[in-house]
Amino acid sequence: MSTRSAAHASTLHVQPSASIISLTSPFTRSSLRTLQSAIIAHATTSKTPVIPGEVNAAVLVPLCNVDGVPGVLLELRGGKLRSHAGEVSFPGGRVDPADASFLAAALRETQEEVGLDDGQIDILGQFGPPERSLMGLRVWPYVGFVYPRGSHGTDTGSLDDPLPSISLSSLTISQAEVATVFHLPLSAFISPARIRPDMFRAASPYWAIDVSDLVQGFEGVNDPLEYPEVGGGKEGRLEVWGLTGWYMSLLMKILKVYT
Repeated sequence: MSTRSAAHASTLHVQPSASIISLTSPFTRSSLRTLQSAIIAHATTSKTPVIPGEVNAAVLVPLCNVDGVPGVLLELRGGKLRSHAGEVSFPGGRVDPADASFLAAALRETQEEVGLDDGQIDILGQFGPPERSLMGLRVWPYVGFVYPRGSHGTDTGSLDDPLPSISLSSLTISQAEVATVFHLPLSAFISPARIRPDMFRAASPYWAIDVSDLVQGFEGVNDPLEYPEVGGGKEGRLEVWGLTGWYMSLLMKILKVYT
């Protein structure tokens, strides 16, 4: 990173004590309501019009508990894809003419890629503004909480009771599109050993997250040219960076973890 980029990136601060939800206790109905309210409040100040004729894509940020640990479900893209192979990403893709909405496209792609149907997902809202991918698509991100199959709507206890955890082994992965899926705990976003300052589109600071040890079988990426948003990240690491890292940093700002 250049001195100029490092200086700009250093203006983004981590403030875990200010988070509006716990980063270590499992998601509850109460914490999801808090998050949903924050997303709605953010959306009122970040509305972006849909431009006629523009090609759009939609992704889902799938929050979940795994073994009682709150985090986000992420994909490592399949190595045979024409674009973004070997990249950490959210489930999602291009909006088709048959899709009823951008959200419908995100849910359809999520079902196709990791086998989660919309009956397992509690949608919390859309945040943004949407950004262009390197392929020229305008990407609209949605946040949802993922339940194990058949358990959505059965949590009738206290608002502060932990919501059920999903099992990664229960997911049906599209081998043509997805190499593997993994769970990134929310605590990783404040770990000094994992976070690295970077610049999105050479203009906006965000935190990239090292996930090399969380992906089974990862042995490093050889990308000597270090293309942005392609491959594993800096120095052979597997990172949540580029557009995915930017959106996760934005969500952490909504949670007041980052300022």
